[in-house]
Amino acid sequence: MSKNDRVAIVTGAGSGIGRAVAVALSHAGYAVAAAGRRKDALDATVAKAGPGEMAAITCDVSDQESVRALFAQTKTAFGRLDVLFNNAGTGTPPMPMEDIPLAQWKRVVDTNLTGAFLCTQQAIRMMKAQTPRGGRIINNGSISAHVPRPYSAPYTATKHAMTGLTKSTALDGRAFDIACGQIDIGNAATDMTARMSAGVPQANGQLAPEPTMDVKHVADAVVYMAGLPLDANVPFLTVMATKMPFIGRG
Repeated sequence: MSKNDRVAIVTGAGSGIGRAVAVALSHAGYAVAAAGRRKDALDATVAKAGPGEMAAITCDVSDQESVRALFAQTKTAFGRLDVLFNNAGTGTPPMPMEDIPLAQWKRVVDTNLTGAFLCTQQAIRMMKAQTPRGGRIINNGSISAHVPRPYSAPYTATKHAMTGLTKSTALDGRAFDIACGQIDIGNAATDMTARMSAGVPQANGQLAPEPTMDVKHVADAVVYMAGLPLDANVPFLTVMATKMPFIGRG
């Protein structure tokens, strides 16, 4: 059992937003189960941990048994679960919708949507059964949960679906003191968005560079959402680079 008062699971914690959030939660005093597919990447995240304990747990969120093992290991290590950040995600290279291989579509859906669903199931089971009861689930949506980029049907579809999962989780968890919210992120500076400085497809068919923001602002926002008492919730929060083409996109 952890000496920490609050325990969090962060999926996709080996890089980018997941790493930044896992480290920020650790510095805020949470015990963190940093989950992802690559042990070496998770170990690099753990090396940045703050005062809170952090454990690297390999997990493929698209695999039900792997997800079950993640939550079982978290319970063994830390005793309970207060926050789940459903962050693991992937996309496809930009391409016309009619050219997307079915295998690539399924990989994105299995990771972004089914993975979040499987983790949410396990989180609810833990949070209902523990004492004190309850907890918080935070889903990583996206600006793509509101408007698409060109040639991004699998990613956009899963992020729109994430909004529905967030709303259903918030409703179904209400009776068990389980809060659920979603953070929609626009152009946080990570390896995934490095290409934006060279230009990304726009709705008018042109390539244009887009501004980014420090990923720290995302991590700070998740820490704020996570730290609320369970009688308060942020259902949806958008944090984005001020000058990115979202408002007025297209």
